Amino acid sequence: MIRKVIITVLLINIVTIQAQTFNKSTLDSFFELLDANDKGMGSVSIYKEGIEVYNTSIGYIDLEHKIKANSETIYRIGSITKTFTATIIMQLIEENKLKLETLLSDYFPKVSNADKITIGHMLRHRSGLFNLTEDEDFMKWMIVPNTRKQMIDRLLKKEGSFEPGEKTAYSNTNYLLLSYIAEEIEGKTYSEILQSRIIHPLGLKRTAYGKNIDTSNNEALSYVKNDNKWVKIEKHTDMSVPIGAGAIVSTPTEVNIFYNSLFSGKLVSNASLEIMMDTSTGMGIGLGGETFFGKQAYGHNGGIDGFQSLTMYLPEEKIVVSYIGNGVVMSPNNCIVNVLKSYYDQDYKLPVFNAPLEFATEELDVFLGVYISKSFPFQITFTKENTTLIASAKDGPTFPLVGYQKNGFKSDRAGATINFNTDESTMVLELNGNKVSFKRK
Repeated sequence: MIRKVIITVLLINIVTIQAQTFNKSTLDSFFELLDANDKGMGSVSIYKEGIEVYNTSIGYIDLEHKIKANSETIYRIGSITKTFTATIIMQLIEENKLKLETLLSDYFPKVSNADKITIGHMLRHRSGLFNLTEDEDFMKWMIVPNTRKQMIDRLLKKEGSFEPGEKTAYSNTNYLLLSYIAEEIEGKTYSEILQSRIIHPLGLKRTAYGKNIDTSNNEALSYVKNDNKWVKIEKHTDMSVPIGAGAIVSTPTEVNIFYNSLFSGKLVSNASLEIMMDTSTGMGIGLGGETFFGKQAYGHNGGIDGFQSLTMYLPEEKIVVSYIGNGVVMSPNNCIVNVLKSYYDQDYKLPVFNAPLEFATEELDVFLGVYISKSFPFQITFTKENTTLIASAKDGPTFPLVGYQKNGFKSDRAGATINFNTDESTMVLELNGNKVSFKRK
């Protein structure tokens, strides 16, 4: 839930931007600041009307050997893969090889509710299929090669979470099965389908079905920040596990080429694209989207093995921006907000990274509790772990907060700043430039 809200607020910022003079120097300053303060490692690309107008990289693909990232660096893009898979499925539908109404039982009849689940349900995450990445043993089997039979056998042990079409709930299983269905129809592997339908037609050179990371091919390793030091992530997902739900590797530039091609009619018809962009049930087909002030933005985010990514396309402005990080402190959401604000110089001020303010554990007690707002979709709960204040939302992740002033905290990962008024038991959340007031229950 909190991911959706972060992206929603991101979109609010994006769509209020008006076209002004491109400000490359400010963009450079922002990424130089991130690099100097060790707030992330990764690459960004901006396309305007089909032309790349900005590209830069910070950090390393291999920290131990001091190999720096550049515009050709390949990253795991995670769930942005789903936009590619959705495009392939829509192409098959256009070729009358499949229908949105086709039942899952035509291919996998033993899966729970297969006789009620349609291709359309899976594309829009309305199937109720159990999310296999939430399996209790997922961390054990995700790092080894898995056959289709092994993956399906796990799914056969799981009941559906809800009746198909009842609601929208994100499940990687949807796009795993869609990958298998595409393979059945085409008589090819997902990798071969990706190559013939997207990579070759678009002339992509740095996009592929992922394999083991090879730094000699300018492929990035991933890192996580522990005790203010980058630590390499040693265990990586075997790509036989996510397939069309998250197995693609690419560069921000080539992800932008793909998105620009999708929205300019080079991959599917305008009629199919309109269907993909329909988010009336909560999700589009391989796309998330929101409407603000009469403008729309579409995209997808991704996260796999410490890599985090986000792509957003603004049809009215014909702008697409992608950020992929292999070491993340400031979230991709927050990075893209800063990118677009600095790109257009919209009253933009560079972020300030100060040394954290330390609190004794008893000093945090005054902030603890549940806070609610009339203008925010869910309540936020504040707890503590030793000397760290923790923010959490129902059914969402937890965020450790860092103090920056007497009653103020922030999370670079969430792109959030929180200021308390302890006298009035209130709190103001600033998320990517938007302020929301809360009251303690």
